[in-house]
Amino acid sequence: MKRTPLIIIGIFITMIFAIPALIVLPFTDPKESEGVAVQARAPAAKATDPAVAVTVSRHETNKVQTLSLRDYLIGVVASEMPAEFQSEALKAQALAARTYIVKILLDKGERDNNDPIVSDTPTNQVFKSRTELKKAWGADYGWKIKKIEKAVDATAGQVLTYDGQLISPSFFSTSNGYTENAEDYWKYSYPYLKSVKSPWDLKSPKYKKTVALSVQAVEKALNIRLPKTDGPVGSVIKRTAGKRVASFKIGGKIFTGREIRESLNLRSTDFSMVRQGSEVLVTTKGYGHGVGMSQYGANGMAEEGKDYKAIVKYFYKGVAVSDVSPFLKELKKK
Repeated sequence: MKRTPLIIIGIFITMIFAIPALIVLPFTDPKESEGVAVQARAPAAKATDPAVAVTVSRHETNKVQTLSLRDYLIGVVASEMPAEFQSEALKAQALAARTYIVKILLDKGERDNNDPIVSDTPTNQVFKSRTELKKAWGADYGWKIKKIEKAVDATAGQVLTYDGQLISPSFFSTSNGYTENAEDYWKYSYPYLKSVKSPWDLKSPKYKKTVALSVQAVEKALNIRLPKTDGPVGSVIKRTAGKRVASFKIGGKIFTGREIRESLNLRSTDFSMVRQGSEVLVTTKGYGHGVGMSQYGANGMAEEGKDYKAIVKYFYKGVAVSDVSPFLKELKKK
């Protein structure tokens, strides 16, 4: 009987240690209960743009600037698309911009490092430095540059391909409601640059514009003589798949829509003309050549909830979002 207190004390001590274990075990990872050490999973490494140098000819200073691929893309996206646009539209722009410059690098092959690879003008892609962007954006610089950086970094290491090859990802501001077949503007065809509807552009502030040109200026630019009476000037002979002017008769001559646009410095090849006294009023729909991705169209799709991959695959038919690494390996071989 004298051992009874010792037994009771032993049972009590055992319960003190056992109860916490009973509380904890149901919430413990099964692997831990089996003696398997569980480590916290490391977050997946973020993709980064490779260390590729891009040399840019700066038209205002007439100097050459060498940049990392990331910094170049940030300057391009910030210059080519409003930072106020939706993030997914900015990502689509970053993807197009990266594809463009990598393709240029591959096409150039080996070159002198002091030889600029691209200009900072619309001849290639518009580029502005951070200093220039600070001046242009003022107090908005902070949030705008962060938004652009996120768009570039979110698409890091990605390019657009068709049938395994880099595409020529042309883009422009605003369509007339349709994009244009490449061959209807540039005379050469690409299977991924085909006309598609872009109804979002009708809300663009650049969708429609009327400019007044002097009769004398129009006659000189086109080397024609216009009728003396007021009213419609010229007539559309044929339209493209993108509803733009393919051929236009004016002053007894026939021009392509592109010839008229470039000669008169018009916003697009969807235009109409009316003479009023000593002026010709020219109304255009859309802004840009119309081939490839419409930037306002991309933003409209993003506002409807489409992500950047859906956007680029809509405007560039049959393309894939691919890893840039194989193309950079090919570049190193050259």
